[in-house]
Amino acid sequence: MATAVASSARTTSNRNPWPGVIALAFGASIAALQNTAVVPLLPVLQRELGTSLAAVSWTLTLSLLVSAVATPLLSRFGDMYGRRTMILGALALLVIGSVMAALATSLAWLLVARVLQGAVAALVPLSIGVVRDVLPRQQLATGIGVVSATMGFGAGGGMILAGLAAGDWHLVFWIMAGISLVAAIIVAILVRDQAPAVRVRPDLLGAALMAAWLVALLLGISEGGSWGWTSPGVLGLFAAAALLAAVWVLVERRVAEPLVEMSMLVHRGTVGATVASMLLGFAFFTILTGMSGFAQSPVSGLSASTLEVGLYLLPSTLFMLVISLFAGRLMRVFQASTMVAAGSAVTGLAALWLVYMHDTPAHLYVAASLMGVGLGVGYAALGTMAVEHVDPGKTAVAAGVNALVRIVGGSTSGAVIAAILAAQPGITGYQWVFGVATAAGAVATVFATVYGRLNRRQVTAPSAR
Repeated sequence: MATAVASSARTTSNRNPWPGVIALAFGASIAALQNTAVVPLLPVLQRELGTSLAAVSWTLTLSLLVSAVATPLLSRFGDMYGRRTMILGALALLVIGSVMAALATSLAWLLVARVLQGAVAALVPLSIGVVRDVLPRQQLATGIGVVSATMGFGAGGGMILAGLAAGDWHLVFWIMAGISLVAAIIVAILVRDQAPAVRVRPDLLGAALMAAWLVALLLGISEGGSWGWTSPGVLGLFAAAALLAAVWVLVERRVAEPLVEMSMLVHRGTVGATVASMLLGFAFFTILTGMSGFAQSPVSGLSASTLEVGLYLLPSTLFMLVISLFAGRLMRVFQASTMVAAGSAVTGLAALWLVYMHDTPAHLYVAASLMGVGLGVGYAALGTMAVEHVDPGKTAVAAGVNALVRIVGGSTSGAVIAAILAAQPGITGYQWVFGVATAAGAVATVFATVYGRLNRRQVTAPSAR
């Protein structure tokens, strides 16, 4: 009865919550856009800042690392001070970071700006938490699907933005600042918190430990090719990452309010979504970064400009947009796990296409189209698959964990690509890059399929008895 009363209160207090849901979806798309817009700019940043490609790659990797830490931390702050407050705070940091990046004249200054921008990734779980509070139960899957699908559209839009700016990275960040400001204003007007704030203690030690072991791990992977995989520096980084990760797990298991609930990572209802999300995030950024680097590299024979790279990836953005418009209808027809499995399989197919077909722009257009379909379908259902089999009180936690592992998967892609290309430069190296993304898509498909079936059996078994 309490649930019914709460649901009734939600619907009567806000008779039409969908404008707020659309505003949150717009914000989620910008959270994805700010990462992918940097990808085609990496060669430009390398040239204009006078540094190495490995160094400028940290403009992407560092932002993703901050996202990995900020996502669960700001989600926890959302429980304490209200999700709307944290959403507006994250958008404010994005605006400030974008202005700083637009004014930056050195790599160090740009990295500081990217740290501020990375916090906006928390919009996804925070938005899903708000959607759960304001929508009736029968509309919840549709709302989560809309937020998740537009995130995929924003990811493709970032590449287009960089292309339209013709490689002018200062202009890219000025545009990003303006869009983020508009999003903040719209959210401030249309979104209201429904859930009361809860006083809990933030796990700052857990956040610091997670950041430390991720930095050590990714630095070891990215520098393995240049330092040597058996060098004392790389082995020391891997050892430090393992030790810090072990300490982090111990801390998370002991604190009353952990940054990441370890039990949720291996929860039977969420582990399929967790693994699929991590691998899909890895495959996405690997294909995206690999395609951009390959198209702009002389070894491809294309020597594409930033604008041309954006055009090559335009089909992916268009497909993500179209699928996001039909996300609600798809979620009513198909199981979330089925959609995630199908999306992962098509994303893997896009990478497999690039392994063998990459000589002409037409091949890149085909791969981009497949990636857009795969990510549009997969991302639309990931949020629902992550929360549909957990206790309603754990919805925000499960969504936060799912967003976290997706970001961690994406953050490792840059380091893996750098390591592969350092060991095997040229076209063969890029084929290995796309081959790894193919494998990630295949494994994600298997996990989504297997655990989707197990969860359906678990749900139907009691009613059968």
